[in-house]
Amino acid sequence: MKEWATRGSLKEVQGIPLLESIVTHWKRVETFRAFPEDLLIATYPKAGTTWIQEIVDLILNRGDAGRARRAPTHVRMPFLEMTTPNPTLSGITHLEQMEPPRVIKTHLPIQLIPNTFWEARCKVIYVARNPKDNVVSYFHFDQMNLVQPEPGPWSQYLDKFMRGQLGWGSWYDHVQGFWREKEKKQILYLFYEDIKENPEREIHRIADFVGQQVSEEICSNIAQMTTFAAMRENPMANYSCIPDTIFNRQASEFLRKGEVGDWQNHFSPEENATFGEHYSKMMADCSIPFRFLI
Repeated sequence: MKEWATRGSLKEVQGIPLLESIVTHWKRVETFRAFPEDLLIATYPKAGTTWIQEIVDLILNRGDAGRARRAPTHVRMPFLEMTTPNPTLSGITHLEQMEPPRVIKTHLPIQLIPNTFWEARCKVIYVARNPKDNVVSYFHFDQMNLVQPEPGPWSQYLDKFMRGQLGWGSWYDHVQGFWREKEKKQILYLFYEDIKENPEREIHRIADFVGQQVSEEICSNIAQMTTFAAMRENPMANYSCIPDTIFNRQASEFLRKGEVGDWQNHFSPEENATFGEHYSKMMADCSIPFRFLI
């Protein structure tokens, strides 16, 4: 009989709900030393993080598939704030042992990013996903990730998302925070829907941002290697190395659908109307061009 992981609880740092294990070791995150050569990939949870990590790694390795399979995603590009007693899963432990240049993942909102990233003028790639698909993906992820708090029923989960009560806080504050700083800092702001619609175009944008020139052939190959189907079959990108005691794959796969518009299968007409009204109110002062369908 499996001994499942114990579901975590949320505590707050500066009003942002985070897993208790992260909050307990927050000093390590807050004082993390970044170097100018480091590249930060930032997203709200379930906004295409693993996808963009794989694209970036392939760009930096000139489309070398073998090189990109040198280790699982969380080892190649560690998760900054993931502080756990298990050193093999603790992102910050990996990072503290790595020499720059490092590619670093975070879900932290911009106000919690360690200051050393800004002092070092690090480049940041931010990916935003429309909130309806984002919350659907997050809901399924929280069902299968037994380290996360119990998600409860969909209707309650959607309400918590709208109130900013899920792990890593408000989606609205997250996407707006990076958007407002993108001209002042070295932030490349990308949209999940744009990458889905035209991956080659966005791969070229990313390559230019990180100072890499990729040929049309390499770009096309990277696009093929990072399709949803290809990544789902890639053991170095599909998180299949995470034990079943942590990821309950009977509830959901880590890479579940990767679609734009799946929210239509989850939102009732009433929920959609309520959400639309709330979205209009929350985004009134920030004109980020989100698309809910492509």
